[in-house]
Amino acid sequence: MQNFHKYLSRTEVEEKWGLYITTAGYSKVEGCQSYPVASDHPATHSFSWNRGRILDDYYIIFISKGCGVFETAHNKKFDINEGACFLLFPGAWHRYKPSYKVGWEEYWIGFNGYYPQQLLESGFFDHNEPVVDMGFNEELLQSFLQLLTKIRHGTPGYHLELSGIALSILSQIYNSKTLRKDVGSKDPDYIAKAKFVLLDNLENKISMPALAKQLSVSYSKFRKDFKQAMGQPPHQYHLEIRLKRAAELLCATNLSISDIAYQTGFETVFYFSRLFKKLYKHCPKTYRATFAR
Repeated sequence: MQNFHKYLSRTEVEEKWGLYITTAGYSKVEGCQSYPVASDHPATHSFSWNRGRILDDYYIIFISKGCGVFETAHNKKFDINEGACFLLFPGAWHRYKPSYKVGWEEYWIGFNGYYPQQLLESGFFDHNEPVVDMGFNEELLQSFLQLLTKIRHGTPGYHLELSGIALSILSQIYNSKTLRKDVGSKDPDYIAKAKFVLLDNLENKISMPALAKQLSVSYSKFRKDFKQAMGQPPHQYHLEIRLKRAAELLCATNLSISDIAYQTGFETVFYFSRLFKKLYKHCPKTYRATFAR
């Protein structure tokens, strides 16, 4: 995924709704790369490590890969690892950054309204415990991907749909914090991580032996355990979630079929169309005409 962010205006309707999105984005920070990466954020969101920052909205930052550090007022410091979410609160000083040697990948959403204020006042989220370990939670990653897709290619009324996704993200974080377990999967840890990595790399070719090595397991064992857990080998699983993502883009966006093929990791439209029709019984063009809203 390419780096992306957008700041959203709000209307009286969104304010009356009770929860509205102010910004969202994704950023990949390589090791030894300066942070933050983008320089086109508004002045209200300018940031440097030395001075930190104070924002007016609530924020959720999800680190899907890499590690770093997060600090709040009163010199409270948290080590951040992959799978962690941390919350920013209005008017609260903070600063965070990825490890210079490792980097990280971050998803974020900013929001406000009387509903999140009520959640805070009711004790669902605590200023003193802003970090929640979500683990390799596919549902959370899928929610952020869905959110960014709607923002990139929004149709009339999509702002209120964003509120629903934001509420889902909040509930996932609260459940994980409260239940103290990986709410995303009951599979063995390395299978859950493998599924997360595959979902996080829909546009990339993945070497399954290399992934097994990353997971510190032999490829034969990885393939056997993955097939036992998911009912199909990892390569087929990755192919099908790429095609599922393509189907979502066909229905939710006006992207060309060639762009969708590229964004889901297929080198040619012909190859993409052949595999898509094999799975969905329709070519991409017919599928869009039949199922798009």
